[in-house]
Amino acid sequence: MQGRASNQQTYQEGRGRSLRHLSTFTQFIHHQHSAAAAARPQQYTGVLQLCSTHTPQYCVALLLLCLQMDSPAPPSLSPVAIFSLLACGVQVLAAVLLTHRYGGRSSAQDRWVLLWLFYDVIVHLTLEGPFVYTSLVVCCLHFQEGPKADSRWLVSDPTIVSVEILTVVLDSLLALLLIHAVLNDKYYRHFLQIALSVCELYGGWMTFCPDWLLGSPHLDTSSWLHLWVYLVFFNGVWVLVPVLLLAQSWFCLRSLHTLRTDKNHISRKNM
Repeated sequence: MQGRASNQQTYQEGRGRSLRHLSTFTQFIHHQHSAAAAARPQQYTGVLQLCSTHTPQYCVALLLLCLQMDSPAPPSLSPVAIFSLLACGVQVLAAVLLTHRYGGRSSAQDRWVLLWLFYDVIVHLTLEGPFVYTSLVVCCLHFQEGPKADSRWLVSDPTIVSVEILTVVLDSLLALLLIHAVLNDKYYRHFLQIALSVCELYGGWMTFCPDWLLGSPHLDTSSWLHLWVYLVFFNGVWVLVPVLLLAQSWFCLRSLHTLRTDKNHISRKNM
């Protein structure tokens, strides 16, 4: 027991020295690296907090990622960015093909709904699903292009992981059930459509609102690609489309209620 306590004390002392070195390194970043790093001290404070539960090697890698994020944006698209955008195009193409395959007999409006639902499921399972898996099982850094716009994705932020677990599991299931309901004209179609839309909007709100309340320390808006493509466009789609689906459900349910009211009125007159 005494030897074990001694080893633990040695480990804690070593970790303390590592944290002091990392703190010195962070101060050097603030004063020497760039104005961008000095303007974002909260990001590096969060990194030091993570170091209390991770190895020094992990922390050094994380700090280097922060340095990369604070460096000036390149004048042109990087190969990784081009590959990421092409991957998004492949996801859209897959959704189009699935809509053409299964939604050929649906109305034009429902085909647009199906296109969105197929794309929604594909993104949840192929993009956010691996993020959740690596966060819970592999526990590694996520070297992806998108997280450069939001550094919380690089460190498996608990809020982001919690939201994405709900998104990958619940939203994907609701979307698949809604696809079935649309294709087969089920009575519960608009119930699922409203539930899914609310979940998507709630997920987006809980993804960004906590960071907004802190002054957006993790969001990188220095690059037009990060700001207008990754943050505004891709996240804006998950706001605009659910709102449109909610509006569609509202008008459909209102028309059904009006039709039912008219039928009841005619029945009473015939009596």
